[in-house]
Amino acid sequence: MSTSSDSIPGNTEVRRRAVERRPNMELLAGNGGRGGIGKPNRPQWVIFCKNLVLLIVIAVLVEMICKLALKSADSSRGSSAVVRDFERRLVNVESFVQTMATCMQHRANVVDRKFEDLKNEIEEKVAEVNHGFEELDSKSKMLEKKLGELGAVEFLRKEDLDEFRLIARDVVENELQRFGADGVGRVDYALSAGGGMVVRHSEPFIFGKGRRWFQKISLTRVYKDSEKMLKPSFGESGECFPLKGDSGFVEIRLRTTIIPEAVTLEHVDKAVAYDRSSAPRNCRVYGWHEGLQSVETVKIFLLAEFTYDLEKSNVQTFNVLDLIGSALVNTVRLHVESNHGNPFHTCIYRLRVHGHEPIFNNGDMYF
Repeated sequence: MSTSSDSIPGNTEVRRRAVERRPNMELLAGNGGRGGIGKPNRPQWVIFCKNLVLLIVIAVLVEMICKLALKSADSSRGSSAVVRDFERRLVNVESFVQTMATCMQHRANVVDRKFEDLKNEIEEKVAEVNHGFEELDSKSKMLEKKLGELGAVEFLRKEDLDEFRLIARDVVENELQRFGADGVGRVDYALSAGGGMVVRHSEPFIFGKGRRWFQKISLTRVYKDSEKMLKPSFGESGECFPLKGDSGFVEIRLRTTIIPEAVTLEHVDKAVAYDRSSAPRNCRVYGWHEGLQSVETVKIFLLAEFTYDLEKSNVQTFNVLDLIGSALVNTVRLHVESNHGNPFHTCIYRLRVHGHEPIFNNGDMYF
């Protein structure tokens, strides 16, 4: 026990001496130490590394701050350019707006002037219309006055009205009878059904092959289809006797001897015709009497000379010349001098000869 008690003071002395020999050691009092001995200092390279890292961080921060400052400056310069560009555009817009305002003002002035002119013109027209209404009103009053005066007078008596109706009825009946009487209401002495016939003609226009000529020609050298011009065509297109070329002639023997009065030439109506250029135009009609005298002494009369007009009715009647007098004929010749432009053929739809027969009494002839 004594040994242990002696050793404790000895250990304390040793510790004190060790402290005295290490002057660089120092006591550290911190939050963790409660009156105990502190830890020794860290090595110098650790402190250097920490300082180096700190310097690097500071340098990075300075560089970042510089970059931010430069960007701020650039942004400031860019913002200034944008502001200047915006101001320039704003000036352009203001100039454009002023120009448009001036133009619109000019157009508004023009519209105002036109509107004013139109207003004045409308007022003038309205005044004219009002004046016209006033004149119309005055004329209507005058008309009413005249009608009132006529109402006081008996315009038509019942007897006059009945007479007018009878006259109109007679006119209508005569026209219907004339239409029923072959359209002209006169005797046709060239009608084939009554004994008229074609005795001679110029060269016909043949459709198709030439052999048909021998099939249709008669012993008298008369083409059989020539009888078409002596029959009613009933307005059918193509029912005619065609002569070759733009001129020609046809000779017709009448049913009996007559004193001629008129001739009627007919062509197809324009309402149903394909082409009317083949219609006769300038024509002459001659007449004579065969059998009373020898051939050498036959007297030929110019009965009529006329022009067929396409603008008139398709049935046209031409009176015989006055100088013929009471000449007797039983043969007529239609000579077509020209047609309406067709160079190939001339169509004759129908030819009629009108007149009256002389009266014989005890050998004497009366006209």
